Amino acid sequence: MNTPLSVPRPVIHHAPALRVIEAAIAKAEALDIQICVAVVDSSGRLAAFARMPGAFLIANDLAIKKAGSVAAVGIPAEIVDQALTGEAPRVREGVLGLPHFTLIRGGLPLRDGNALIGAVGVSGGSEAQDIICAEAGVAALNNREISA
Repeated sequence: MNTPLSVPRPVIHHAPALRVIEAAIAKAEALDIQICVAVVDSSGRLAAFARMPGAFLIANDLAIKKAGSVAAVGIPAEIVDQALTGEAPRVREGVLGLPHFTLIRGGLPLRDGNALIGAVGVSGGSEAQDIICAEAGVAALNNREISA
């Protein structure tokens, strides 16, 4: 039996990544907020990024960090936060001590069927607004519209 030398990893392509970005920005415009939005591939590498004029400068890094954190675990921050609640403090400290990891809300996984192909991270509004914009991006990836 031959053991494979690598494991295939699906990744998001540029056209759908840009569709995610455009939808998140459209939602931010509807909410009258200025955001940064990042799309990373399944390995956490930046695939697409946009910053709306007037977005907080710190939102650049936070959007990328939110997307990368979700890509690393495949689930949103609130689920990771819930899972860590029952763990020993050292586990929570270990996860939160990782240099490119955050539990700040506003990142969501991007999937093709069951396969994780990347993640979107949004920063610039409240956590709730960032999530709404990220949800719009996910919906656009899946070719569907969501309301408010």
